[in-house]
Amino acid sequence: MYAFIWRKLPFGMVGKLTGSVLLVAATVALLWFVAFPWAEPLLPFDDVQVESGVPAETGGGDPVTGETPAGDEHDLPYDTEQNNPAPSSPSR
Repeated sequence: MYAFIWRKLPFGMVGKLTGSVLLVAATVALLWFVAFPWAEPLLPFDDVQVESGVPAETGGGDPVTGETPAGDEHDLPYDTEQNNPAPSSPSR
């Protein structure tokens, strides 16, 4: 298909390069201003629903502000102090 388009573009190499750039720009503009705005309502990118899994009544935090009570950090299944030595001073 691209070889067919390349052969049909007029005016030698300069015309073929200019025509190719114009065809690419027209394709991008058509997608940007027509196809993507048409398809946007059909795609779920703006339908984000994040839930904490803990109801607000049981101390899961304020669903409006997103603040969680103090001390409600997640427990890590591993030790963060071991195998993580403190940085040493550079030796000379």
